[in-house]
Amino acid sequence: MISSALWILAAMAAYGGMHSLLASHGFKRKMEGWLGSRRYQRGYRLFFNVFAALSFVPMLFLLAWLPDQPLYTLPFPLWILTGALQLAGVAGMALAVQQTGAANFLGLEQWFSPQRAAQPHTMTTGGLYAYVRHPIYTCALIVLWLTPILTVNLLAFNLGATLYMTLGAAWFEEKKLAAEFGEAYAAYQKRVPMLLPRLGRRRG
Repeated sequence: MISSALWILAAMAAYGGMHSLLASHGFKRKMEGWLGSRRYQRGYRLFFNVFAALSFVPMLFLLAWLPDQPLYTLPFPLWILTGALQLAGVAGMALAVQQTGAANFLGLEQWFSPQRAAQPHTMTTGGLYAYVRHPIYTCALIVLWLTPILTVNLLAFNLGATLYMTLGAAWFEEKKLAAEFGEAYAAYQKRVPMLLPRLGRRRG
């Protein structure tokens, strides 16, 4: 079982490393130079999302195929609570995507309406973004860790996904947003936590 967990951690490290590379400014500049600015602006975001979905399929195969062992199973009454919280997490992710523009997030706006996508975007600080800077990842972590059944392989996957979201994806997004919005984003960083909302009154 330990070897299965190590395979999953290694696969998550490869997945996260590849996606961090594709999201890096250096790689994006090379792609823009190779494709040309117009083609890059129109298609790269959509390509990134399609690649992210397709490259995740082998991870699902490993989770289903490798030998596994249960760690715990919550009693049935708690399934209702954890399930409700997981559904809330899924709804939160959808809401966070909608608040920043779902078509732009998916890359569809860039592909079908490139002129509109090229217009300057405002920084989103309302709604869920008033509580945490990365509500998509916060809600995803809720979905991951409130599973009523946890196995060795699933634990390895959750750990790998958590490390990727907190140390990889969020870090790259912070750099991108800081470069795009400058002092406004620096002030937002001071006012709003990254992933864990503060208890008490909402600030800003």
